[in-house]
Amino acid sequence: MQQVTLGRTGITVNKNGFGALPIQRVSTEYAGMLLKKAYANGIRYFDTARSYTDSEEKIGLALSDVRKEIIIATKTPSTTVEGFWNDLETSLRLLKTDYIDVYQFHNPSFCPKPGDGTGLYEAMLEAKKQGKIRFIGITNHRLHVAEEAVRSGLYDTLQFPFCYLATEKDLALVNLCKQQNVGFISMKALSGGLITNSAAAYAWQAKFDHVLPIWGVQRECELDEFLSYQDNPPVMTEEFEQLMEKDRTELIGDFCRACGYCMPCPKGIEISQCARMAQLIRRSPSAGFLTEESQAMMMKIEECIGCGACKKKCPYGLDTPTLLKKNLADYKEILAGTKTI
Repeated sequence: MQQVTLGRTGITVNKNGFGALPIQRVSTEYAGMLLKKAYANGIRYFDTARSYTDSEEKIGLALSDVRKEIIIATKTPSTTVEGFWNDLETSLRLLKTDYIDVYQFHNPSFCPKPGDGTGLYEAMLEAKKQGKIRFIGITNHRLHVAEEAVRSGLYDTLQFPFCYLATEKDLALVNLCKQQNVGFISMKALSGGLITNSAAAYAWQAKFDHVLPIWGVQRECELDEFLSYQDNPPVMTEEFEQLMEKDRTELIGDFCRACGYCMPCPKGIEISQCARMAQLIRRSPSAGFLTEESQAMMMKIEECIGCGACKKKCPYGLDTPTLLKKNLADYKEILAGTKTI
């Protein structure tokens, strides 16, 4: 079982983190089963956030009896000191703990620092002084914010999207974390579902000995897949290399990563699904994307009012309204039978 140490934190865990965003979509009982099974099979790092509705509560209910044996990372999206403390106290209560191992600023548009006028970093320091958090982290989807955070020396960990579609700049950021002894937590290792071969993704992540991938888990079959790799880790093969090169050719560029920061849409459009339907429908079994429910979801794009809010909020600078229109046109052609999948 491969282990990874998160930089200067000294936290050493199985190189298989549990991403708890998806468990907000399942029942408390089912989530509890997943969490307990993950723990029973050696997973010790559990990532959640105040923004993930009842994810924290589910972790608290399922794992409070083994609290001292696990690492809990959660996040605050707050931009005010008052909100920071409210979020922290709420997280502690729901997680049934008196401390958070890694407390992170959740995708801020800037890098919080002492003296910046927000008081946010000072609040982090005070929380650490009080023993309510052990290490200070930050998550982001913006490369310049992530780089600034790593170079600042203020952060113990960085959580950032990282998969085999990574650019040279992304790879440079990962190497910078190693140089600065900052723990690197890899999110979106399957690129929001666009990468469909988990074994190839796992083998690629294994090349980076200081990187901890967190896998979003919603179904037991998904958990079983990743657990099976612990004792029989996939190795990089020529077949995997060819697959990754094909994926890079098809996906690198202006595609939606499904980070969700463009949401909610004032017209109720499911942007993070609709703006990447062209890729999803071609890379996964298509039947699930051609149901009446999926068709209704896609047709909501016709109600777009062109407000541009999604475009302004996209951390990747995508022209989201244009992406939505292109995906809808493609989808209609598939439904009409004038374009093949």
